Amino acid sequence: MTTVVRRTFGSTPHRDAGETWRAIVDLLTQGKTGVKRDELLAVHGVASSIIADKAPKDAAIVVTCDGPRTRIYCVYDENATDGSDANEDALGFDPLDGDWRVSLPCEADDLAWVQGALKKHSERITARDKSEKSKTETASSSEGAAALVFDPKGFLSP
Repeated sequence: MTTVVRRTFGSTPHRDAGETWRAIVDLLTQGKTGVKRDELLAVHGVASSIIADKAPKDAAIVVTCDGPRTRIYCVYDENATDGSDANEDALGFDPLDGDWRVSLPCEADDLAWVQGALKKHSERITARDKSEKSKTETASSSEGAAALVFDPKGFLSP
């Protein structure tokens, strides 16, 4: 079973799209400098554009690694300013451990140019149509459904 962790970042008007991406990068890199951070910051402009388009409002930025999967959403407008829906807490694991990947949700009309722009900077950071669930989201949903079966007889037996 794959463990899935969710984080939600306050974006505009709480912070602009670029600041939101930098906050997400800080979460993913745990504030450390190095190659992983550089790779994530190399796509700053493209990722900021996606955040400005509000693509991660309903479709997650999906981060996979050798450990738990991380889904990152953004909230906007009043939800961003009051902060009640945000959860930007640090993760208790390295979300970029081992063979990590980041899948960014994107508007269908922008998908071709976004994929091309990302490819210039990274093989690990890709984009997908925000209306389609990523393979990782679909897999975790079906795994989670099968894993949550309660056996009352086994629970109550001595």
